[in-house]
Amino acid sequence: MVRTAFGFICGEIKEMNLRTIILLLIAIVIAALAVLNWNTLITPTTVSLGVTDIEAPLGAIMLGLTILLCVFFLAYVLSMHGSVLMETRRHSKEMTNQRELADKAEMSRFTELRGFLETQQRQSQDLFNARMDAMEARIAVRSQEAENSTAAFMGQLEDQLRKRGGSNDGGASSSSSSFNIDSPISRS
Repeated sequence: MVRTAFGFICGEIKEMNLRTIILLLIAIVIAALAVLNWNTLITPTTVSLGVTDIEAPLGAIMLGLTILLCVFFLAYVLSMHGSVLMETRRHSKEMTNQRELADKAEMSRFTELRGFLETQQRQSQDLFNARMDAMEARIAVRSQEAENSTAAFMGQLEDQLRKRGGSNDGGASSSSSSFNIDSPISRS
C-alpha cells in the first residue's frame, strides 16, 4: 500500500511538475514579449468600450487583464488544492474511524466466539461429568448386586454343606468344609 501510494504521489508530482513547467514557460514567453515590445504595448490608441471611445494603451490593458486572469486562476487553483487537502484529511479521519470500528467489531466477535466456546466446553464437561457419575452409580449398584448375589450364593453353599455335613459325620467334616469355603472370602 505504501509503495502504491508513493507511486501515485510521484506520478502526481511528475504530472504537476510538467504542468508547472509548461505554465512557467508560457509566463516567460509572455513576459519576454512584453519586455521586447514595451514601446508598442504602451502606445496610446483609440479603445472602444462599447458606449464610448477612449485613448489608452491597448497592449498595457491586455497585459493587465492577462495578469489579473492569472491571479484569479492562481487563487482558484489554491482554493481547489486546499479543498482537496481538507477532503483528503476528512476521508483519512473517516477511514481511521471505520478501521477502528471494524477492529472493535472483530474483537467483539472474538470475545463472543471465546464465550461460546467456553460455554460449549463447560456444557461438554458437565455432560461428561454427569455421564461419569451415572456410570459410577451403575457400577456401584452392579457391584453391590454382585456382592449380594455372591453372599447369597455363599450362604446357600454353606447351608447345603451344613446339611450334608450334619447328616454324614456329625460335624467333623462340616467344620473342615466350612473352613475351606470361608477361607477364600476371608482372603479377599
